Amino acid sequence: MSHSPERSSRRRRSARRRAALVVAAASLVLGAAAPPVPGALGVGDRLFPHLGNPGYDIAAYDISFGYRANNQPLDAVTRIVARATAPLERFNLDFTHGTISAIEVNGAAAQFVAAGEDVVVTPARAVPSGGSFTVTVRHTSDPRGEGEGGWVATSDGLVMANQADAGHRVFPGSDHPSDKAMFTFRVTAPKELTVVANGLSAGRETSGENTTWTYRTLHPMATELAQVAIGRSAVPERSGPGGLKLRDVVPAADQKELERWTARTPDHVAWMEKKVGSYPFESYGVLIADASTGFELETQTLSLFERDIFTKAGFPAWYIESVMVHELSHQWFGDSVSPRVWSDLWLNEGHATWYEAQYAEERSGRKLVDRMRAAYELSDRMRADGGPPAAPIKPVPGKKISIFRPVVYDGGALVLYALRQRIGAPAFDRLERAWVQRHRDSTASTADFVALATEVSGQDQSAFLRPWLYGQKTPPMPGHPDWKTAAKPA
Repeated sequence: MSHSPERSSRRRRSARRRAALVVAAASLVLGAAAPPVPGALGVGDRLFPHLGNPGYDIAAYDISFGYRANNQPLDAVTRIVARATAPLERFNLDFTHGTISAIEVNGAAAQFVAAGEDVVVTPARAVPSGGSFTVTVRHTSDPRGEGEGGWVATSDGLVMANQADAGHRVFPGSDHPSDKAMFTFRVTAPKELTVVANGLSAGRETSGENTTWTYRTLHPMATELAQVAIGRSAVPERSGPGGLKLRDVVPAADQKELERWTARTPDHVAWMEKKVGSYPFESYGVLIADASTGFELETQTLSLFERDIFTKAGFPAWYIESVMVHELSHQWFGDSVSPRVWSDLWLNEGHATWYEAQYAEERSGRKLVDRMRAAYELSDRMRADGGPPAAPIKPVPGKKISIFRPVVYDGGALVLYALRQRIGAPAFDRLERAWVQRHRDSTASTADFVALATEVSGQDQSAFLRPWLYGQKTPPMPGHPDWKTAAKPA
């Protein structure tokens, strides 16, 4: 990923601070007569303080899974290539919901100990700052038990749902969107099953009763966006705009019934490209799982949907398609341009809601302005319940996905509407295109968005956007002096 000189400088300063945490933690363990158990570390995310790991950046994952059944642990090997940003006498990996049998660093056996949902690794030889190093973890990956994401059992296999902080329930690594990396998946499963993962197929090989499937990404990816689907699936393929490779993953028994929906994807991609520019990845598709998640999810190049949204009566066609566009738009907003920290979540969900609402207006006549007025009326209530759009309150204990509150969806879209009202539609459209182009394959923050809005509009937008993003009360809506917020009922 690329960074501006200013951002690189900030990262170096941040790396030095994180290095100090590592050294301080190491001295507690190495210098005491009765060393305490090493503790979990993080990169300082306000909402998820123990996610990510200081002292290094991961460049690539190579993950092998051996699948037998969706109620049995998978045998796994995770290989990581990383670069140290500080001298590392030891370092942490995020990992839980599996058993580690061995860890090697640069080919030599390393010591390791659990610390909360971290694993603290002490290599045989310290890793110098600036040096590349490899980590090989032999472990299991356990899909059993109730939890908040990770592996999700389907009627015939497994899929992943790692958002926001559940990637480390599946494989060890640095489970924070600021540390994006390339991924290779190698999955061995009974040969009657089909395996699909992010990116493109790199081949498959059958030996005896099992087939090994390999997939590779061509663009960096956050851990929360990883996807491996295992089951009795059909994988219809088609071409999208400009020859884009489209492949869907659907229950084989439902392929004919679901075709009326999956066939809409080329049109959806073309619609989004007219709005914000070329699709940012190597492939796209819809993964329809016979599972109960309670949500749809923008896993990179392969968005996850519950089967019921397409097969149960009661969902109008315009609504289903607008939800499909919501997840597709995340490929630009959230996947290609990932949040720097989880407080930037509104940049993901606000934009996806914005394009969902625009699609519903253009294709079904449901006016965007009506949805925005309704959101405005509820905005103070949303802020009271969930915090301001760019400073959401922390997740409810035991419910980490509770950060996905209405204030980051319609509340985030309302911020975009207010900005468009202020700078005009032509400037706003230029801003949207510039945003996804400038930060493609990287991460970006709320401050970056405000700065780009200022640059594109030619006027400082920080004073205008600050109360919209961080205020406890909703500011007046430009162009709509009659809009009022509703009081919260007693």
